[in-house]
Amino acid sequence: MKNGYSLHTFRGDFYGGLTAGIVALPLALAFGVASGFGAVAGIYGAIAVGFFASLFGGTPSQVSGPTGPMTVIFTAAIVTFADHPQAVLAVILLAGILQIVFGLLKLGVFVRYIPYPVISGFMSGIGVIIILIQLHPLLGAAGVGSPVEAVLQLPDSLANLNVYSVGLALVTMAVVFFTPSRISRVIPSPLIALLVGSVCAIIFKLPVATIGEIPSGLPRLAVPFFPVTLFPQIMSMALALAVLGLIDSLLTSVVADSMTKQKHDSNRELIGQGIGNIAASFIGGLPGAGATMRTVVNIKSGGTTRVSGMIHSIFLLAVLLGLGEYAAQIPLPVLAGLLMKVGIDILDYRLLRLFGRIPKQDLMVMVTVFLITVFVDLIVAVGVGVTLASLMITYRISSQSKIAVQGVPHQEWHRDLEKSLEEETDYKIRTLSVMGAFFFGTTAKMQDQVSKLIGTEVVIINCLNVPFMDLSGLFALSEMIDRLKHEKIKPILVVREGEGIRRHMLEMGYGNHLGADGIQTDYNDALHLAWEYLGDAPGT
Repeated sequence: MKNGYSLHTFRGDFYGGLTAGIVALPLALAFGVASGFGAVAGIYGAIAVGFFASLFGGTPSQVSGPTGPMTVIFTAAIVTFADHPQAVLAVILLAGILQIVFGLLKLGVFVRYIPYPVISGFMSGIGVIIILIQLHPLLGAAGVGSPVEAVLQLPDSLANLNVYSVGLALVTMAVVFFTPSRISRVIPSPLIALLVGSVCAIIFKLPVATIGEIPSGLPRLAVPFFPVTLFPQIMSMALALAVLGLIDSLLTSVVADSMTKQKHDSNRELIGQGIGNIAASFIGGLPGAGATMRTVVNIKSGGTTRVSGMIHSIFLLAVLLGLGEYAAQIPLPVLAGLLMKVGIDILDYRLLRLFGRIPKQDLMVMVTVFLITVFVDLIVAVGVGVTLASLMITYRISSQSKIAVQGVPHQEWHRDLEKSLEEETDYKIRTLSVMGAFFFGTTAKMQDQVSKLIGTEVVIINCLNVPFMDLSGLFALSEMIDRLKHEKIKPILVVREGEGIRRHMLEMGYGNHLGADGIQTDYNDALHLAWEYLGDAPGT
């Protein structure tokens, strides 16, 4: 764009956006049906999120719209607020607002700090949820609202399966899985599968369920209003939707960067996604995020700027205005077959291939998040996963930190003090050495060492090998100093000057607590000072 927008660039954007729109059409219909909000809601969401996220977002070649993970959480919102459709749309509205806030607060960079086992377990769990829920329309049964319900009702669905539905779904899956790449590069395999499955059902008059009537024309604008009493539940789901959209979109942005050799703007991308989801809530559409498959198709077809994502939305709008009556005849087993492919693709095969070789702590986090995602709750899964991963990291760091009480090492004394210390002090001067990070995970070790210091008159707390000290560490150290002073033991701290620890200690009042010379930056100076204190002690 630095050299202007050329006809050549527009040609690439046009073909990229058109191809991405063709891929998005069957998926938008499928996600709309799967959510329970209707096929047209899927198209509305693809149009709104796709257009505005491209216009205002920070990844020029990214194409956005309804995705599997976002649809799963949205479906949970529909089940929760079954009697309040406006509350369901309010979840999307608040999620969009939260995404804008995340972008303004520049929180986009923090997605890289979410532990990979959490993302892996969550995404694989969502893949399994999609597969379990789509099993029922694939078998010719009525749709279900949750994976637990899908498991419980599976025997009934198997007992009353519709062989035509199963056959049609298998044909659809065969097309999307096995279409040669040289063909799918020209005509996307999901579109081929949609056409083949629909034509087979119509020609052979197969007794299978179809999408049904799709409203034509432009959607009606409306601001979602909801009872104030539902706000806590709505905000909880909106936060989950916003965070998932953040992860989904920015991971897709990373994929786009690797293909285009460009660098996306994470925070601007969040703002664009937020505006897109707000627009979707106003027209009754599904929430969306950056869609990896559509983005890859767009880039490979020539799309390079945000114009391509906008063209993708304009194409879907044209379909909505002119082809709704034909889309109504699409069989549900065909859409189920398409979504089975989506669910299978979401599974994290990269980690699954290493299942028996990854560290046990990471495996435990991944499996825990996976099980909670599938059988309990998506929001709880993310919270538990991040907390568990944080505890594991804390344990690993704290296990590498060492706190040891010892007599002052012989080699650290000047020659004129060595003999006197060894013969006369009888370990009345001791050193407590802290090595490694000193934070809330290691404070318990510090407290455990105090009992070993009874009988000592001067304690040098050597923190020269501490790279950082958090608030918990500072408070724990303060409490230990209080205990030492209570036992009539003189503490002397030795810290690095350049690490900022000494400055934090002085700001927190350690200078008044320890005295003017109680915080040293040189170990030998601390040893001399300890000897002077020992010489001034009563009875010496």
